[in-house]
Amino acid sequence: MMLQPIKNILLTNAILGFLNFTTQAQDVSLKIHLSGVAKSKISVLSLSGASIKTIVENPGINNGETAVLNIPAAELPGEFVLRFDYQEKKDSNPYPSEKRIFVNKQHLELWAKPKALGNPDSTYFQKEETENTLFSRFSAENFKKREQLGLLQNFLMNYDQPVSKFFSLGTEEYESRRQQYNKWVTEQVNAHQRFFVSNGFVFQHISPIVWKGTEAERMNSVIAHYFDGMDFKNPAIIRTTEIKEWMNKYVNIYGAMSTTIALRDSLFTLAGKRAIEKAKLGHPQVYGWMVDYFYNGFESFNMTAGIKMLEPYLNDPLCLTVKRKAIEQRLKGMETLVVGTIAPDFKWKLGSGKTVPFHEFKTEAKYKLVLFWSADCQHCKELMEQLHPWYQQSSRSEMTDVFAISLDETETEIPAWEKAKLKLPAFKHKRADQGIRSPEAAAYFVLSTPTMVLVDAKSNKIVAMPETVAQLESSMK
Repeated sequence: MMLQPIKNILLTNAILGFLNFTTQAQDVSLKIHLSGVAKSKISVLSLSGASIKTIVENPGINNGETAVLNIPAAELPGEFVLRFDYQEKKDSNPYPSEKRIFVNKQHLELWAKPKALGNPDSTYFQKEETENTLFSRFSAENFKKREQLGLLQNFLMNYDQPVSKFFSLGTEEYESRRQQYNKWVTEQVNAHQRFFVSNGFVFQHISPIVWKGTEAERMNSVIAHYFDGMDFKNPAIIRTTEIKEWMNKYVNIYGAMSTTIALRDSLFTLAGKRAIEKAKLGHPQVYGWMVDYFYNGFESFNMTAGIKMLEPYLNDPLCLTVKRKAIEQRLKGMETLVVGTIAPDFKWKLGSGKTVPFHEFKTEAKYKLVLFWSADCQHCKELMEQLHPWYQQSSRSEMTDVFAISLDETETEIPAWEKAKLKLPAFKHKRADQGIRSPEAAAYFVLSTPTMVLVDAKSNKIVAMPETVAQLESSMK
């Protein structure tokens, strides 16, 4: 009998463990008693995924009425935003009000006044509610403890005689209190581990400080100890919002040391490598989350070195990344869509109604610029505000034809594109059906917008893949 590879056994056990963690939950009801306003729409937005999304909503209940919203088991346990779009009077315009809540296994009942969601006397859960009550209690106690540590830390950071005995005594006192605080955090995590909110407590852990070292030594010490106290074997931590905020702080430490774009890319790649190697020793889901986190960051800054660094982890069956396909596609694009290769072809409809291949589009211009964008993308808007005025100068418009391909596809995005393109008359426009999943986007390995590819008009070879107008102009020179 052939033995199953040990990695496959570990992966199977890891997946089963995670499935048990996620499928034990059942739908949970959230009953809301509305008061203090004439009417309100109520929405529950999930914070656990890559982006905020509405998972359930009630179109509107009146003052004194009760709404019951069922939160799907697939979203549990998790953190949510409870949003009220309320009308103070029946003829008033809706006004938003939001409250962060935690939901686990317990059915919840909430008495809410949208105008006073932060006031416990006006907005409160049933007496036996657990998760949100524990979070409030922990937050209040944690604030008091960290406040004292913060005061002592600020004093020591600004003290002008670091060689004095008084300073040494102060640092000893800080270290003693830091260790006591971290011990308290650990005790809170262990004492309340059956509650979902306790998974976020661990991110309060405070790393040691090198008091007498240089600024560089101090930063390196923080980096070296940043993951102390973190339990990467616990898959529940990736369902908290704290993990992303905590990782953002980690990356920002490297960012503070960056003096050039090249150094920034190098340091961020190093940060990713170090963090992923730590998470690799934990739960496969946490390991995969860490790969996804850095992929999203590298993609947003177009850090090809960082994306390339992720490649070996895709071959590890224990890495349960949800971005595997996107990363593989990006890596393939980096290998095939390079300067000097023939640009992928696609169909383009002329003003006459005739459709021609992009490669056969006749032009007197030296270049053809393929631009993928979306009217609903903020980065695209910023690029267009610079690119269109720049392009309208005759010397540039004579040098280049711009093929603006919209990836807008929803009922709200398409009208926005129709309106936006009217302000960009100098460009040639088309909308790719299926948006980011369209053949055009797939051929150019587009995973985010905006994306620009500068093509030689005669040979159809890629000249450059600029990210900014300044890079585009430099490439054309």
